[in-house]
Amino acid sequence: MEKVQIKIKKIPGCEDVPLPAYMSEWAAGMDLYAAVKEQVEVLPGDWVAIPTGFSMALPLGFEAQIRPRSGLSLRCGISLMNSPGTIDADYRGEVRVIVVNHGKGPFFITRGDRIAQMTIQRVYTGCFEVVEELSDTERSGRGFGHTGI
Repeated sequence: MEKVQIKIKKIPGCEDVPLPAYMSEWAAGMDLYAAVKEQVEVLPGDWVAIPTGFSMALPLGFEAQIRPRSGLSLRCGISLMNSPGTIDADYRGEVRVIVVNHGKGPFFITRGDRIAQMTIQRVYTGCFEVVEELSDTERSGRGFGHTGI
């Protein structure tokens, strides 16, 4: 896999919280850890922004995508409100994760819990060209569900 250098800074008071880390050699995403000061309860149907204890400087032309952890989704009904969330290359604030509880019971987040994963993606800038007509395709303007379920 191609590697890209990312500058990362721990938020003061979060020295004990692990930095993002790959859990296996071929993992696409790095696990992110909760930097909450005390345990947070997320009730069913509620959401909360959870700090991760770090900020970073992505290189121009890259973004970080924040995604749910599949195990938390399957076992507890935990996901992210804006999935995937995007962190732009010019953002320098603390990375926070908006956790939502779609489960049936309360979910508790403790300092150091793995709460999400982050992937690094190359970004392309789109340039629009206004035209009078677009090429036709087999699908054309048929919308949602036109190919079946």
